Amino acid sequence: MTELTDELARAIAGLDEDKVAAEVRARLAAGTEPLAVVAALQEGMTRVGSLFESGEYFLSELIMAGEIMKEAMTQLEPHLLGKSADYKGNIVIGTVKGDIHDLGKNIVVMLLRGAGYNVVDLGVDVPPEKFVAAVKEHRAPLVGLSVLLTACQGALKETVTALREAGLDAKVVVGGNYIDEKVRQFAGADYIGTMASDGVKVAEAVFGA
Repeated sequence: MTELTDELARAIAGLDEDKVAAEVRARLAAGTEPLAVVAALQEGMTRVGSLFESGEYFLSELIMAGEIMKEAMTQLEPHLLGKSADYKGNIVIGTVKGDIHDLGKNIVVMLLRGAGYNVVDLGVDVPPEKFVAAVKEHRAPLVGLSVLLTACQGALKETVTALREAGLDAKVVVGGNYIDEKVRQFAGADYIGTMASDGVKVAEAVFGA
């Protein structure tokens, strides 16, 4: 496992709550781009996930890391929201049926709203029909499907299929730490995202921003 070189990434991977809070404050005060701070935090969270998968961290450490991340994002939120006053369109997003993880989704929602998009957040454990109804109601050109559990790949595919069978031409982006091109092809999605900032990049591509 390669050594983390970023101090903030190391702090969150090491579950050092005080160090993370101090580092975020210092970087913001120094004028560091908020998205760069988010990227460092996500790098550390990815390491936490790896440590959990290898058995070095347990559920308690995973939960603690999530809480530290939430506190850090609370500091970052004022710097991420309201960056653009322009209304760019509707985006529907949610965590697929069977999965209740929302940390990554919530960060993506925050970044998209900060970039000027109206995000309709459906929450977690969202069935395909709810995605379909929301896309129809808001006429959203883009749908974001979040997933953390590999066991929920079937739900990804079911949701994309439901959107297509409903005759909706909205583009679909699937996001999560383990998502890759094979998962995209299996699900029938248009885009993938492995970092929160990818959501903004996909939105810019879809909306032509």
